[in-house]
Amino acid sequence: MSERYVDVPGGRLAVHDFGAGPAVVLLHAGIVDSWAWEPLTPFLLDAGYRVVAFDRRGTGGSTTGDLEFSNRADTIAVLDALELRQAALVGNSIGGQVALDTAIEFPARVAALVTIGSIVPNWWPGMTAEEEAVEAELERVADSGDPDAIAEADVRAWVDGPGQPPDRVPEDMRELVRAMDRAVNEPGRVEGRPVPMEPPAAERLDRLSMPVLAVCGDLDFSYHVASAEYLATNAPDGQAHIMPGVAHLVGLEAPEELGALVSRFLGPLPRWS
Repeated sequence: MSERYVDVPGGRLAVHDFGAGPAVVLLHAGIVDSWAWEPLTPFLLDAGYRVVAFDRRGTGGSTTGDLEFSNRADTIAVLDALELRQAALVGNSIGGQVALDTAIEFPARVAALVTIGSIVPNWWPGMTAEEEAVEAELERVADSGDPDAIAEADVRAWVDGPGQPPDRVPEDMRELVRAMDRAVNEPGRVEGRPVPMEPPAAERLDRLSMPVLAVCGDLDFSYHVASAEYLATNAPDGQAHIMPGVAHLVGLEAPEELGALVSRFLGPLPRWS
């Protein structure tokens, strides 16, 4: 493994680079940093892929000024710094949104796209009443600014899954996410101001020239399940896979199953570099 920093306008990205072969770039969820991909990485390496993961601005080892920036341009900057003409993008939650937007804005740079528990920006299927109550509690706790309380609420919603018991997943996984979540919500952390893509993804899905796999756990919020199915239906070459018995952080909860799924999806494609 090599670790390096990639300079971007107004910031610096911490990048982890493993193995050799066609590159798979992993984009993490909002409540964690790139080390959330550690359980998945060995399965992709064993399948013959080079695995690249980086911390989004303001998380993990990455920094930023308080300025506007493009997450899509940051992703391309990582590819450029590693001299990658193309990569497969795999993104969880907000990382899936970034991967989707990057694939739309820079389709020639993306060999394949995998979203996991993500939405399609500007398309909204709604929530159940129970999910609205969970979201309202998340917003209430977020307004408190207490990193410990925020981490606990996020674990209940995103690790356990809405309405699921707190002993559904091992406690060590819950504590790992708590630790990353606390760091993400540390007071004084500078996040910068990501600029949304315009027009938004929902209006431009026809630009997805690469194969698309939309993954979601069936214990995730229902709008994520609906979004996976919507993306698969509306991408020119899309498919969905709803994984039973898992929630939002699929790469942590079911890394072997996810690794096999991604490898089967990527395996028949022409090799990229």
